[in-house]
Amino acid sequence: MAICVFDIFPDGTTKPVDDTALTGAGTYRWWHFDLNDPALSEWLPGHLPAIPAGALIQPETRPRCDAYENGLMLNLRGINLNAGQPADQMVSVRMWVDNDVIITVRMRKVFALEDIRQGIEAGTAPATPAAFVEALVSRLTARVQEEVMEIAKLAEFYEADLDDDTTPPPKDLPATRRRVIRLRRYLEPQRTALNKLAAVDLPLMPEPDGLRLRELANRTTLAVEELDALRDRLLTVQDDHDLFVARTQARHGYRLSVAAGVFLPLGFLTGLFGVNIGGMPGLDHPMAFAWLCLSMAALAIVMLLVLKLSRWL
Repeated sequence: MAICVFDIFPDGTTKPVDDTALTGAGTYRWWHFDLNDPALSEWLPGHLPAIPAGALIQPETRPRCDAYENGLMLNLRGINLNAGQPADQMVSVRMWVDNDVIITVRMRKVFALEDIRQGIEAGTAPATPAAFVEALVSRLTARVQEEVMEIAKLAEFYEADLDDDTTPPPKDLPATRRRVIRLRRYLEPQRTALNKLAAVDLPLMPEPDGLRLRELANRTTLAVEELDALRDRLLTVQDDHDLFVARTQARHGYRLSVAAGVFLPLGFLTGLFGVNIGGMPGLDHPMAFAWLCLSMAALAIVMLLVLKLSRWL
């Protein structure tokens, strides 16, 4: 049923588990489940109180940290590293943390948990539940910072392109802005949850672990503040490109208006003299067409001079 179950001992050694007891002989037992497992909703009510059991199987979550009796209900988000899926579509991990048991539930693969699982299989497990939570938060935060740094590099590239007026607007600029919005949507409540986790007053979380968690919460705060700055920077880049396009269109429209102003009377004259009826002057004169062309050229020059004097040109 579970993806994996381990008993973890004080020296960091581990032992795979094949029984169904909630806790074991080690310092704590780690249960890791897939939310899509239909047996999970039957197993949890028989082993946990109703509130934490319900929190673990919620289909939609947001980052949270709430104490319940002597344990913690903890929901966190991480960068989505699954193949073919966008990184900003963050993956969630639901957790119940107690003195002698940790239960984690995920809907999609969480690579931070996979890193911990590989360490456990190699015999280097976090020695306590608090150390497990710290290791998970540390890995999630590191990947968040990497994603934010990648977006920051894109923002610098977009800003550098603004120096060249011939560079068209980046096609991926709207997608990058959406990345920032999605990341900030989850990281803002995650910052609050981590600050609350660092300040929790439970024997489960001793003071040294709380200090390290406060540092991780501070790093998440920095990531959120950087996302705020990136959102404004990307908006400024978009505004600059929109302003350049608007100026270009206005300049082209102005030129067309001037050309139309010059050719409108010329078009009137050609239409007037193109009327094929009796009485039109110059029909029998061989120089009539030449005189008409010269007159139209002179009229065009006069109109251009008038536009120049009127500061339209």
